[in-house]
Amino acid sequence: MKDLKKICKIAVVQAAPVMFDKAACTEKAVKYIVEASEKKAELIVFPELFIPGYPFGMNFGFAVGCRNDQGRKDWMKYYENSILIPGKETEILARAAKDANAYVSIGVSERDEETATLYNSNIVFSPDGEIASVHRKLKPTGSERVVWGDANKNYFPVVDTPWGNMGSLICWESYMPLARVALFEKGITLYISPNTNDNKEWHSTIQHIAIEGHVYFINADMYFTKADYPDWVKKEDLDKLPKTVCRGGSCVVDPYGHYVNEPVWDKEAIIYADLDMTEVPASRMEFDGCGHYSRNDVLELRVNEK
Repeated sequence: MKDLKKICKIAVVQAAPVMFDKAACTEKAVKYIVEASEKKAELIVFPELFIPGYPFGMNFGFAVGCRNDQGRKDWMKYYENSILIPGKETEILARAAKDANAYVSIGVSERDEETATLYNSNIVFSPDGEIASVHRKLKPTGSERVVWGDANKNYFPVVDTPWGNMGSLICWESYMPLARVALFEKGITLYISPNTNDNKEWHSTIQHIAIEGHVYFINADMYFTKADYPDWVKKEDLDKLPKTVCRGGSCVVDPYGHYVNEPVWDKEAIIYADLDMTEVPASRMEFDGCGHYSRNDVLELRVNEK
C-alpha cells in the first residue's frame, strides 16, 4: 500500500433534497459544500439520489402488464429533473468542489446522453474541479427497476486520493458480495455508501463490511419527510407513507467495525470526523482479504469492466 496522508477530514451530509427540483437540489448541495469547507472538510459526502430526490412510495402508474397516463406524466417530471453527466448541474458542483478544495461525492439520477434511460449514479468531484469518477448502480432494487436501468458502464471506478483508493457502492449494492470484492481488489481504503437505508439491520451490515475490507465505511443516508414531496404527487401515494419517510442514520465506521461517530437520526446534519488513515494498514496485520489472507490459487473473481 502506498503512503497515506494521515488524517482525512470528512463531512457527511445528511439532508433532505428539494424533492424533484434539480436546480434547487444543486443549490442546496452547494450551500452544504460551502458550509463544510468552512470547517476545513477535505472529503464531503452526500446521500444517494440527492439530485433530484428518491421517489419513495411512488409507482409511476406501473402494475404488472400495464401502466397509466398520469404515471407517465409523473415519470416525465422525474426524467426532466434527472441530470446529464457532464451537464449544467455538474459544472456548478465541480466549481463548488474546486472552491472548497475538497473531494465531493454526491448521488444523482443520471439521464443518459443518448437514450431516455435513467441511472442511479454517484459522482465524485476532485478538488481541482474535475469529475473524477461516475459509478452507475449495477442493479436497481425491487420497483426501482421501473425508474432506473442496470448499469451499462462505470461498474467499479475508484479515485486515487491522498488517503488511498476510494470507491462507492450504492445502497443495496453493498449486499452483493462479489461487488464488494471487486472494490476490495482495487485496494480501497475509503468505502462510500450513498443510500436510503434507515433500518437497524443495515447497521449490522455496514459494521461487517468495514471489518471485512478493513476500510472506513462512509454511511451517507438521507433524511426526508412526507411534507417534502411536491403537491403534484398523488395523494394515495403519500397517504401510505409515514410522517418521516427516511430517518437517516448517517455515520462513519472504522476498519475494526466501530462507530467513529454514533448514527444521526431524524434531522438534517453535517457529520464531521477526522479519520486516522494509519488504522487501515494497521487493521490488516492479521487479516488482509485481498492480500496475505487470500488464496488466489483456490478462489478467483472475474470482473467484466466497462
